Amino acid sequence: MNIVLCGMMGVGKTSVGIKIASLSGRCWFDSDDVIVGRHGKISDIFEYYGEEHFRNIESDTIREIMQGDHLVVSTGGGLVLRPENVDVIKSNNGKIVYLRATENTLYDRLSPEDNSRPLLAKSTPESMKNRIRKLLSERAAIYEHVADAVVDTDGKTVEEVALEVLSCL
Repeated sequence: MNIVLCGMMGVGKTSVGIKIASLSGRCWFDSDDVIVGRHGKISDIFEYYGEEHFRNIESDTIREIMQGDHLVVSTGGGLVLRPENVDVIKSNNGKIVYLRATENTLYDRLSPEDNSRPLLAKSTPESMKNRIRKLLSERAAIYEHVADAVVDTDGKTVEEVALEVLSCL
């Protein structure tokens, strides 16, 4: 079985994924890290080629990663928005866990100066808050629909979230 973490940027998918791998002896992958290693910075891909091109690379990457077994995979926030990516995950023994956080928690964890997050690029604090609200309203129902389990992250440590993920699978 593969554990695949989804959710909004800033929810802790990378930190929690690393901790789950450490606790369970699984191999950990971050789909965004794989993309960066092969194609360069995600913000550059968005800027020069557009979001659609990035999403195609993301789909190719998850297809490749999911060939393995006994993995923990931290995904980019938009990966499970494409039904074909969800199909690839589930057809390759993947269990999707939605790491959920409130708008305020996400806002506290993210920074408008973080250039690695193209969907928040050039944000002011107020516009970032509005962007997070909009993305969360567009994505939350999809995350919940595709998830095999939902784990709330507000007010919890990385280890507490990781242990909760492991206990619900």
